[in-house]
Amino acid sequence: MSLTVRIVAGLAALCLSSAAQAQEETEAASDAAPEALTEQESLALQLSNPVASLISVPFQSNVDFGGGPDGNGVRYTLNVQPVVPISISEDANLIVRTIVPVIYQDNLVPGGGSQFGLGDTIQSFFYSPKAPTSGGLIWGAGPVFLYPTATDRFTGTEKWGAGPSVVVLKQAGPSTFGMLANHIWSFAGDDSRNDISATFMQPFYSYTTKKATTYSVSTETTYDWESDSWQVPVNVGISQLVVVDRQPMSIGFGARYFVESPASGPDWGLRFTLTLLFPKR
Repeated sequence: MSLTVRIVAGLAALCLSSAAQAQEETEAASDAAPEALTEQESLALQLSNPVASLISVPFQSNVDFGGGPDGNGVRYTLNVQPVVPISISEDANLIVRTIVPVIYQDNLVPGGGSQFGLGDTIQSFFYSPKAPTSGGLIWGAGPVFLYPTATDRFTGTEKWGAGPSVVVLKQAGPSTFGMLANHIWSFAGDDSRNDISATFMQPFYSYTTKKATTYSVSTETTYDWESDSWQVPVNVGISQLVVVDRQPMSIGFGARYFVESPASGPDWGLRFTLTLLFPKR
Protein backbone atom coordinates (compact mmCIF):
# COMPACT_ATOMS: atom_id res chain seq x y z
CA MET A 1 0.00 0.00 0.00
CA SER A 2 1.45 3.38 -1.01
CA LEU A 3 2.09 6.19 1.46
CA THR A 4 -0.63 8.26 -0.24
CA VAL A 5 -3.29 5.60 0.19
CA ARG A 6 -2.22 5.15 3.82
CA ILE A 7 -2.59 8.88 4.49
CA VAL A 8 -6.08 9.01 2.98
CA ALA A 9 -7.11 5.78 4.70
CA GLY A 10 -5.67 7.05 7.99
CA LEU A 11 -7.70 10.25 7.90
CA ALA A 12 -10.80 8.31 6.93
CA ALA A 13 -10.15 6.02 9.91
CA LEU A 14 -9.79 9.11 12.12
CA CYS A 15 -13.22 10.29 10.99
CA LEU A 16 -14.71 6.85 11.71
CA SER A 17 -13.09 6.63 15.15
CA SER A 18 -14.30 10.16 15.91
CA ALA A 19 -17.77 9.04 14.86
CA ALA A 20 -17.66 6.10 17.27
CA GLN A 21 -16.38 8.26 20.11
CA ALA A 22 -18.97 10.95 19.45
CA GLN A 23 -21.73 8.32 19.35
CA GLU A 24 -20.60 6.99 22.73
CA GLU A 25 -20.54 10.50 24.18
CA THR A 26 -24.01 11.18 22.78
CA GLU A 27 -25.41 7.97 24.28
CA ALA A 28 -23.73 8.68 27.63
CA ALA A 29 -25.27 12.14 27.73
CA SER A 30 -28.72 11.06 26.54
CA ASP A 31 -30.20 11.14 30.06
CA ALA A 32 -28.91 14.65 30.75
CA ALA A 33 -30.98 17.74 29.99
CA PRO A 34 -30.10 19.08 26.52
CA GLU A 35 -28.19 22.32 26.46
CA ALA A 36 -29.51 24.88 23.99
CA LEU A 37 -27.15 26.04 21.26
CA THR A 38 -26.45 29.71 20.80
CA GLU A 39 -27.29 31.16 17.39
CA GLN A 40 -23.62 31.56 16.53
CA GLU A 41 -22.76 28.00 17.59
CA SER A 42 -25.68 26.69 15.54
CA LEU A 43 -24.54 28.63 12.47
CA ALA A 44 -20.96 27.39 12.90
CA LEU A 45 -22.22 23.79 13.00
CA GLN A 46 -24.35 24.36 9.90
CA LEU A 47 -21.30 25.77 8.13
CA SER A 48 -19.48 22.48 8.81
CA ASN A 49 -22.25 20.67 6.89
CA PRO A 50 -21.76 20.89 3.08
CA VAL A 51 -25.49 20.30 2.46
CA ALA A 52 -27.00 22.43 5.23
CA SER A 53 -30.11 24.53 4.55
CA LEU A 54 -28.01 27.67 4.74
CA ILE A 55 -27.04 30.15 2.05
CA SER A 56 -23.33 30.88 2.34
CA VAL A 57 -20.75 32.64 0.17
CA PRO A 58 -17.19 31.58 1.03
CA PHE A 59 -14.19 33.48 -0.33
CA GLN A 60 -11.32 31.03 0.04
CA SER A 61 -7.80 32.34 -0.57
CA ASN A 62 -5.09 29.72 -1.15
CA VAL A 63 -1.37 30.41 -1.58
CA ASP A 64 0.74 27.40 -2.57
CA PHE A 65 4.53 27.35 -2.66
CA GLY A 66 7.24 25.12 -4.09
CA GLY A 67 5.79 24.23 -7.48
CA GLY A 68 7.12 24.74 -10.98
CA PRO A 69 10.15 23.38 -12.84
CA ASP A 70 12.66 24.82 -10.35
CA GLY A 71 10.58 24.51 -7.19
CA ASN A 72 10.20 28.28 -6.79
CA GLY A 73 6.74 28.66 -8.28
CA VAL A 74 3.84 30.34 -6.47
CA ARG A 75 0.14 29.97 -7.13
CA TYR A 76 -2.60 32.11 -5.59
CA THR A 77 -6.19 30.95 -5.98
CA LEU A 78 -9.26 32.82 -4.78
CA ASN A 79 -12.17 30.39 -4.84
CA VAL A 80 -15.57 32.08 -4.80
CA GLN A 81 -17.86 29.29 -3.60
CA PRO A 82 -21.55 30.22 -3.21
CA VAL A 83 -23.76 27.49 -1.70
CA VAL A 84 -27.50 27.85 -2.34
CA PRO A 85 -30.12 25.43 -0.95
CA ILE A 86 -33.37 25.23 -2.91
CA SER A 87 -36.40 23.57 -1.32
CA ILE A 88 -37.88 21.16 -3.89
CA SER A 89 -40.33 19.38 -1.58
CA GLU A 90 -41.37 19.19 2.05
CA ASP A 91 -38.68 16.59 2.65
CA ALA A 92 -35.75 17.48 0.38
CA ASN A 93 -33.48 20.26 -0.82
CA LEU A 94 -31.44 20.74 -3.96
CA ILE A 95 -28.05 22.10 -2.86
CA VAL A 96 -26.19 24.00 -5.57
CA ARG A 97 -22.47 24.36 -4.82
CA THR A 98 -20.36 26.39 -7.26
CA ILE A 99 -16.59 27.00 -7.26
CA VAL A 100 -15.27 29.84 -9.44
CA PRO A 101 -11.46 30.21 -9.14
CA VAL A 102 -9.53 33.43 -9.77
CA ILE A 103 -5.86 32.53 -10.28
CA TYR A 104 -2.50 34.25 -10.27
CA GLN A 105 0.55 32.06 -10.79
CA ASP A 106 4.21 32.71 -11.40
CA ASN A 107 7.08 30.47 -12.48
CA LEU A 108 4.88 27.37 -12.76
CA VAL A 109 5.06 26.90 -16.53
CA PRO A 110 8.48 26.43 -18.18
CA GLY A 111 9.23 29.69 -19.99
CA GLY A 112 5.67 30.86 -19.39
CA GLY A 113 6.27 33.64 -16.84
CA SER A 114 3.14 34.56 -14.91
CA GLN A 115 -0.57 34.24 -15.63
CA PHE A 116 -3.68 35.84 -14.18
CA GLY A 117 -7.32 35.09 -14.85
CA LEU A 118 -10.24 32.80 -14.20
CA GLY A 119 -9.87 29.06 -13.86
CA ASP A 120 -12.40 26.36 -14.73
CA THR A 121 -15.71 26.39 -12.84
CA ILE A 122 -16.96 23.32 -10.95
CA GLN A 123 -20.64 23.11 -10.06
CA SER A 124 -22.30 20.35 -8.01
CA PHE A 125 -26.00 19.62 -7.51
CA PHE A 126 -26.92 17.55 -4.44
CA TYR A 127 -30.33 16.06 -3.78
CA SER A 128 -30.40 16.01 0.02
CA PRO A 129 -33.15 15.03 2.48
CA LYS A 130 -33.90 17.80 4.95
CA ALA A 131 -33.87 15.42 7.93
CA PRO A 132 -31.06 13.01 8.87
CA THR A 133 -31.66 9.28 8.65
CA SER A 134 -32.74 7.31 11.71
CA GLY A 135 -29.04 6.65 12.35
CA GLY A 136 -28.22 10.36 12.20
CA LEU A 137 -26.58 10.35 8.76
CA ILE A 138 -26.83 13.40 6.53
CA TRP A 139 -26.30 12.79 2.82
CA GLY A 140 -26.53 14.30 -0.60
CA ALA A 141 -25.95 13.00 -4.12
CA GLY A 142 -26.15 14.26 -7.67
CA PRO A 143 -24.12 15.35 -10.70
CA VAL A 144 -21.01 17.51 -10.85
CA PHE A 145 -20.04 19.56 -13.92
CA LEU A 146 -16.79 21.11 -15.14
CA TYR A 147 -17.11 24.26 -17.28
CA PRO A 148 -14.10 25.55 -19.30
CA THR A 149 -14.32 29.15 -18.04
CA ALA A 150 -10.54 29.72 -17.80
CA THR A 151 -9.32 32.91 -19.45
CA ASP A 152 -5.78 31.57 -19.97
CA ARG A 153 -4.79 28.16 -21.34
CA PHE A 154 -2.41 27.70 -18.41
CA THR A 155 -5.13 28.24 -15.77
CA GLY A 156 -7.63 25.73 -17.16
CA THR A 157 -8.18 22.52 -19.08
CA GLU A 158 -10.23 23.77 -22.06
CA LYS A 159 -12.47 20.74 -21.47
CA TRP A 160 -16.11 20.14 -20.57
CA GLY A 161 -16.60 17.49 -17.91
CA ALA A 162 -19.25 15.75 -15.79
CA GLY A 163 -19.69 12.92 -13.32
CA PRO A 164 -21.27 11.83 -10.02
CA SER A 165 -20.83 13.50 -6.65
CA VAL A 166 -21.81 12.37 -3.14
CA VAL A 167 -21.43 13.57 0.43
CA VAL A 168 -22.13 11.63 3.64
CA LEU A 169 -21.63 13.04 7.14
CA LYS A 170 -22.78 12.90 10.72
CA GLN A 171 -23.00 15.58 13.38
CA ALA A 172 -22.85 14.43 16.99
CA GLY A 173 -22.67 17.21 19.54
CA PRO A 174 -19.79 19.53 18.60
CA SER A 175 -18.26 17.07 16.12
CA THR A 176 -18.82 16.84 12.37
CA PHE A 177 -17.23 14.06 10.33
CA GLY A 178 -17.78 12.69 6.86
CA MET A 179 -16.63 12.36 3.28
CA LEU A 180 -17.26 14.32 0.08
CA ALA A 181 -16.27 12.68 -3.20
CA ASN A 182 -16.75 13.06 -6.93
CA HIS A 183 -15.38 11.85 -10.24
CA ILE A 184 -15.15 13.94 -13.39
CA TRP A 185 -14.69 12.69 -16.95
CA SER A 186 -14.19 15.08 -19.87
CA PHE A 187 -16.59 14.65 -22.79
CA ALA A 188 -15.88 17.63 -25.06
CA GLY A 189 -13.46 20.49 -25.60
CA ASP A 190 -10.11 21.15 -27.23
CA ASP A 191 -8.87 17.87 -28.75
CA SER A 192 -5.26 18.98 -28.33
CA ARG A 193 -5.63 19.05 -24.54
CA ASN A 194 -5.36 16.02 -22.27
CA ASP A 195 -8.54 14.12 -21.45
CA ILE A 196 -9.79 14.27 -17.85
CA SER A 197 -10.58 11.34 -15.58
CA ALA A 198 -10.07 12.44 -11.98
CA THR A 199 -11.37 11.25 -8.61
CA PHE A 200 -11.68 13.73 -5.75
CA MET A 201 -11.99 12.56 -2.12
CA GLN A 202 -12.32 14.80 0.93
CA PRO A 203 -12.61 13.06 4.30
CA PHE A 204 -13.11 15.75 6.95
CA TYR A 205 -13.48 16.23 10.68
CA SER A 206 -14.29 19.39 12.63
CA TYR A 207 -15.00 20.34 16.23
CA THR A 208 -17.01 23.44 17.16
CA THR A 209 -16.78 25.00 20.62
CA LYS A 210 -19.46 26.85 22.58
CA LYS A 211 -17.84 30.09 21.47
CA ALA A 212 -18.41 29.14 17.78
CA THR A 213 -14.72 28.44 17.16
CA THR A 214 -14.21 25.53 14.77
CA TYR A 215 -11.08 23.39 14.46
CA SER A 216 -10.82 21.21 11.36
CA VAL A 217 -8.63 18.66 9.60
CA SER A 218 -9.14 17.20 6.12
CA THR A 219 -7.50 16.12 2.93
CA GLU A 220 -8.48 17.23 -0.58
CA THR A 221 -7.13 14.22 -2.44
CA THR A 222 -7.21 14.02 -6.23
CA TYR A 223 -6.18 10.98 -8.24
CA ASP A 224 -5.61 11.59 -11.96
CA TRP A 225 -6.33 8.34 -13.79
CA GLU A 226 -4.90 9.69 -17.06
CA SER A 227 -1.44 10.45 -15.64
CA ASP A 228 -1.56 7.94 -12.75
CA SER A 229 -0.67 10.68 -10.24
CA TRP A 230 -1.84 11.80 -6.79
CA GLN A 231 -2.22 15.20 -5.18
CA VAL A 232 -2.73 14.92 -1.43
CA PRO A 233 -2.74 18.07 0.69
CA VAL A 234 -3.44 17.59 4.40
CA ASN A 235 -5.24 20.67 5.72
CA VAL A 236 -5.57 21.92 9.29
CA GLY A 237 -7.48 25.06 10.14
CA ILE A 238 -9.30 27.20 12.68
CA SER A 239 -12.23 29.53 12.09
CA GLN A 240 -14.34 31.87 14.18
CA LEU A 241 -17.94 32.87 13.58
CA VAL A 242 -18.60 36.56 14.29
CA VAL A 243 -21.39 39.05 13.65
CA VAL A 244 -20.52 42.44 12.14
CA ASP A 245 -23.40 44.93 11.89
CA ARG A 246 -25.94 42.05 11.96
CA GLN A 247 -24.06 40.16 9.23
CA PRO A 248 -22.87 36.74 10.43
CA MET A 249 -19.60 35.65 8.92
CA SER A 250 -16.83 33.15 9.51
CA ILE A 251 -13.16 34.10 9.41
CA GLY A 252 -10.61 31.33 9.13
CA PHE A 253 -6.93 30.53 8.73
CA GLY A 254 -5.19 27.28 7.90
CA ALA A 255 -2.09 25.60 6.55
CA ARG A 256 -1.52 22.55 4.41
CA TYR A 257 1.27 20.20 3.54
CA PHE A 258 1.31 18.23 0.30
CA VAL A 259 2.10 14.65 1.26
CA GLU A 260 2.21 13.88 -2.44
CA SER A 261 1.80 15.95 -5.60
CA PRO A 262 2.48 15.58 -9.33
CA ALA A 263 5.78 16.59 -10.91
CA SER A 264 6.24 20.34 -10.47
CA GLY A 265 3.45 20.35 -7.89
CA PRO A 266 3.50 22.45 -4.70
CA ASP A 267 5.05 21.49 -1.36
CA TRP A 268 2.98 23.50 1.13
CA GLY A 269 0.44 26.27 1.33
CA LEU A 270 -1.66 28.66 3.41
CA ARG A 271 -5.40 29.25 3.40
CA PHE A 272 -7.47 32.24 4.47
CA THR A 273 -11.29 32.20 4.38
CA LEU A 274 -14.08 34.73 4.71
CA THR A 275 -17.58 33.24 4.57
CA LEU A 276 -20.74 35.35 4.52
CA LEU A 277 -23.81 33.60 5.95
CA PHE A 278 -27.43 34.31 5.12
CA PRO A 279 -29.61 32.29 7.52
CA LYS A 280 -33.36 32.11 7.12
CA ARG A 281 -35.12 34.51 9.46
